[in-house]
Amino acid sequence: MPGLKFRVLLDSDKNEEIFRDILIADSDNFESLYQAIMKSFLFKGDQMASFYVSNDNWDKGHEISLMDMSYEDDSIDSPPAIMKDATIKNFLEEPDQKFILVYDFMRMWIFLIELIGYEKEGPEQPSIILSVGMAPPEDSRTAAIDDTM
Repeated sequence: MPGLKFRVLLDSDKNEEIFRDILIADSDNFESLYQAIMKSFLFKGDQMASFYVSNDNWDKGHEISLMDMSYEDDSIDSPPAIMKDATIKNFLEEPDQKFILVYDFMRMWIFLIELIGYEKEGPEQPSIILSVGMAPPEDSRTAAIDDTM
């Protein structure tokens, strides 16, 4: 099983780069990638989150949700995939495929993820192979709640 090397950049207010390089097997699912990202940035991982397939302009495409939040709606062309059921290799459309991870929809932590390399062999478990910058505490960003209610 080949390995995929992803660079995960935390979009933050700091003027420094904060990123992690994660190596994961291409046959692994998005839930494993999500857990590796949370662990690498020292986040609890106890909030709602979704990956979005992206492009070079960082536009949000198809959603891959942490939990099944689907409901019967004929207006939706393609319901979100579920992380535990979505194999990473099935969502690779480009050699430098990009994804966006939105974590905690109240605080809106955004992670920009780009495929930066391939390995002949993937690891048994996702591994952090490079860590640059100190991640801010998860609770350092205030929730974006409308106070006018």
